[in-house]
Amino acid sequence: MELRQLEYFVAVAEERNFTRAAERVHISQSGVSAQIRRLERELGADLFDRSARTVTLTPAGRAALDHARAALAAAGAVGQAVGEVTGLIRGRLGVGMVVGCTVTPLFEALAAFHRAHPGVEISLLERNSDRLVEAVRAGDLDVALVGTAETPEGLDALTLVSERLVVAVPPGHPLADRRRVTLEDVTAHPLVCMPPGTGLRTLLDRACDARDLRPAIALQAGAADAVKDLAARGLGVAVLSASMAEGPDERLVTRTIADVTDPALLALVWRGTSGPAVREFLRVARGVFGGGADGEVRPSLPDAGGPGGSG
Repeated sequence: MELRQLEYFVAVAEERNFTRAAERVHISQSGVSAQIRRLERELGADLFDRSARTVTLTPAGRAALDHARAALAAAGAVGQAVGEVTGLIRGRLGVGMVVGCTVTPLFEALAAFHRAHPGVEISLLERNSDRLVEAVRAGDLDVALVGTAETPEGLDALTLVSERLVVAVPPGHPLADRRRVTLEDVTAHPLVCMPPGTGLRTLLDRACDARDLRPAIALQAGAADAVKDLAARGLGVAVLSASMAEGPDERLVTRTIADVTDPALLALVWRGTSGPAVREFLRVARGVFGGGADGEVRPSLPDAGGPGGSG
């Protein structure tokens, strides 16, 4: 039994799909399938039920999963323990980034970390914010850049951007002529917004639920530019964060949603028990993003795409 086989087993179990698991571990699908078959032969039992479209664990697979995760964690801890003694940081750093969010300082932090610690293998994975948060909680990612309405439970966070929700509408739209726009005003019209699982959508849904409002979601798109373009064509009222709606676009007028004061956040999240590679990356990230002595980050992020980017 090899550690890589356990890694592939855990990846398939969590992704519930051999193709996505192969993308996650950066080998071919046939390679993942072959290693899982070898592991099953060695254990004398099928670990997955492959009869349906979604791969599911068999009873034997469920029994093995926690032990496989523990074995991988223990193997990682060996390297971390030696690194803490010798001062040498090595191993892997799994970084998540919300889909469609181009934050140049994140890439600068990754590059600076790589220059300082070339022995650490860095991987970068794009997903919606909710999936990234769960991956960090499960230990599949070490740190992730997510859009969120609050610090995820059980994780530590470094807030990079905190912004209000706004709407964007074409000139001549009824909301464009209002000085003060409330959420009730906004939800009187069809909306164009981010999909479920994104930080902005979570904030919007919570605000509507608190006011017993039931918005009509006309269209959903995973990129701010797409949301704005759809709104500019009169297909709905765009709901975005402030920086997402910025830009010299004469097709749109923006208004802050006056009674939604909870901010949309763009944050790095990680587990408090993370090892030296994560701690060192966070130290580098704070320097690149401009963190002050109080831990707050006050960057200018023109490429951020707003809290959560698309997520």
